[in-house]
Amino acid sequence: MTHAQQPKTDTNISPEPPTNLRRAIDLISSLISISHSIRVFAAKWQLIRTNLQDLHSSLIAADNSDSGDNPSLSATIPLILSTADECHDLARRCADVSYSGKLLMQSDLDVTLVKLNHHVKKLNEMYNNGVLIRNHALVVSKPCLGAASSREDMRFYIRDLLTRMKIGDVGMKKVALINLHEVVVEDDKYVKVIVEVGDVVNLLVEFLCSYEVVIQEESVKVITLIAGFGDSFYKGILIAAGVVANLIKVLECGRSEVGKVEAARCLMKLTENSDNAWSVSAHGGVNVLLNICTNVDSKAELVGPACGVLRNLVGVDEIKRFMVEEGAVSTFLRLVRSRDEAIQVCSIEFIRTIAFKDESVRQMVVREGGVRVLLRVLDPKFTYSSKTREVVMRAIENLFFSSSDYVSILMSYGFVDQLLYYVRHGEVSVQELALKVAFRLCGTSEEAKKALGDAGFMPELVKFLNAKSFEVREMAAEALSGMVMVPKNRKKFVQDDQNISLLLQLIDPGEGNSCSKKFLISILMSLTNCNSGRKKIVSSGFAKNIDRLAESEICSDAKRLVRKLYTNRFRSMLSGIWHS
Repeated sequence: MTHAQQPKTDTNISPEPPTNLRRAIDLISSLISISHSIRVFAAKWQLIRTNLQDLHSSLIAADNSDSGDNPSLSATIPLILSTADECHDLARRCADVSYSGKLLMQSDLDVTLVKLNHHVKKLNEMYNNGVLIRNHALVVSKPCLGAASSREDMRFYIRDLLTRMKIGDVGMKKVALINLHEVVVEDDKYVKVIVEVGDVVNLLVEFLCSYEVVIQEESVKVITLIAGFGDSFYKGILIAAGVVANLIKVLECGRSEVGKVEAARCLMKLTENSDNAWSVSAHGGVNVLLNICTNVDSKAELVGPACGVLRNLVGVDEIKRFMVEEGAVSTFLRLVRSRDEAIQVCSIEFIRTIAFKDESVRQMVVREGGVRVLLRVLDPKFTYSSKTREVVMRAIENLFFSSSDYVSILMSYGFVDQLLYYVRHGEVSVQELALKVAFRLCGTSEEAKKALGDAGFMPELVKFLNAKSFEVREMAAEALSGMVMVPKNRKKFVQDDQNISLLLQLIDPGEGNSCSKKFLISILMSLTNCNSGRKKIVSSGFAKNIDRLAESEICSDAKRLVRKLYTNRFRSMLSGIWHS
């Protein structure tokens, strides 16, 4: 025997190619998934999908009962594969909307539908005649969506799935769970039917402890949908079935990352109702969730919803105290530096929630460097999303504006300059929020007003006096009104002649797009305390607007302003200017 003729002894033997039956099962499964994304000829594709699902169930049953070598089935499979290939091509063209004409495509879909229906009937005849043996429960066709399906049809379908979940092997259970998940996604009326049909919820909760990863994953997906449906009634059904304990077991011991992520998402939905927080705590869930967030090897997809659950639990004071003692503050400050936006947002919101109206926790946040960590998100040198920056601005305002000491710390770290940057260069949503935060900061202390003036905020606020948004105009005017009460700011404001001209134009009684006259008059009143400001007001070509506003009685403060301007040596000057 030559070298070329010697049998190979290499251990890297290629796996056996899939049988035609398995190829048909996989191709049809892929087609069912693709069909959900098709938006054209929806009614046709619904009928095609129903036939594909019936075909898929019959082939799965044949595969599970080792009927793959049956001669009749072996002769039918190539025909099914050929039809599936044609259907796949049609699906691709419909998904891409790349067909030549609607009528032609409709005709092609009708032909394919007839072929699929023929294959379904052929396989059913094989089972009915005993050519093939179905070892599992009869697979019932899924009812049509919408009003065409009666509640009884839906119940019958769910009972059939329940039977297969109870008596089927792993493959049959998996298919039943996939079908259950699919109908709940397509039509949320099935959630009510699932609750009405006894044992379905209990069985799903039991499956969470399955050693079969696929069973655990598919079960938790369905449970998560139920938890997010409707009011607290459906959450209560799950809680009564013991879902919390089993979800925590999945988080702690599950072998599937997908299962853990879904379990965390489900717990996040369940704990939206604070009454369920104690159930999580009672089963050790707080420690499990904190461990996930602390573990540097935890995937971002899991840490995000785990953060969300813990944030929901903070509302219970005893649980919050436990989390603080376990080092939650430092854990979540570290997570703010994550590269994942969802984790950044959840961790910032957690810190805001746990420290809100709790001075001791707020002090802990400051001691552990929380101000620096949060302000780092606003540093333009670093890459963070607009959403993350909006969340951190709200958190800073929420936590640190109530104390002059905290405000001083913020300003010492450059917070005012960061706000000014986003007022000038931020995207619209960030820009408006930065303006709102600056407005709130202006009202915290005299020190803050001086810092905003020194940074150059007044020219920016003047620009916003003509903004389209009434709210923005009001905030800008009120902030300026507060800032010019500070002598140093007043002198800076008066130096620009255009500032006074704009204010006088905006107080015109006929100006429909102006901001509140009250704040504009307040600014002008403050400027009269400065000699140069008073002179510029009375010498402005728009000074008559003050007199007109006072006469219109729209703003009572306008009369006070007129009296102040008329006093002493300015009386004769004003009379000459206004009545010439």
